[in-house]
Amino acid sequence: MKYPLIMRRAMLLAASCVLLPHAVSALAAQSAEAALIAGMRPAMSTLTPQPDAGATTATPSAADASNPGESASDAQGNVADLMQMIHDARLSELRTTYNGSYGASLFFYPQEVTYYIALFQDKHFWRVIKTENADRAEAVYAGFAQQTAQLAEVEIRRLQLQAQKAYIEDIIATSQDRAKRLQADLDVARTQQAKVNDYQRQTEGEAVTLHAEKERAQAQLRQVQNEVMQLQRQTEFGLPMQGGLPMQSGSTNRK
Repeated sequence: MKYPLIMRRAMLLAASCVLLPHAVSALAAQSAEAALIAGMRPAMSTLTPQPDAGATTATPSAADASNPGESASDAQGNVADLMQMIHDARLSELRTTYNGSYGASLFFYPQEVTYYIALFQDKHFWRVIKTENADRAEAVYAGFAQQTAQLAEVEIRRLQLQAQKAYIEDIIATSQDRAKRLQADLDVARTQQAKVNDYQRQTEGEAVTLHAEKERAQAQLRQVQNEVMQLQRQTEFGLPMQGGLPMQSGSTNRK
């Protein structure tokens, strides 16, 4: 039975709403893994079925119900068929979208003019839809690609938060190291300042003592100089002075 394009897109949107809770549950159940590094995407030939694919495909979605021949009940068989044809290089990869560790691919099997649309996470196929309708294949692929963007939001956000946390931790470590170095410099400065202060106090005390000793020495010098002058005068009493006059103790009268 053929459906108008608008009806098919509406059914696809409903299928996305049904599948999203299951996708979130699958994401929460998996171990925390970093998003794939650029250039390290797995080759299609290395992809394997999702370990819990049975639980994922047990309930048909609205998109599958629109085409009973392409229902999720055949998903496991479609996964096996797709893997075998990829291994045998019988498929052409028309489109692939990556968001984080999630991806969606649109394959074409020329021999039967059949399309395979795959949804995968990391290295595991999650869902595979097989159809001969090109429009439906494009619509399913668009829906899967949109799902990968929605599912990867948490993963991408986690990756960003991990990077921000690591960056902040690096800044903290650098700042702490800088603080330790500054503290070490401050400790050295304080120790040296204490030594300088002690030296200054000691020098000032010695200067005060030397000043007092100098004052006493100057007083003693003046006293000694006075004594020397007195003794000098006494020693030279009666001797001619400069100008040829004798030194007299008192005045003399001529007769």
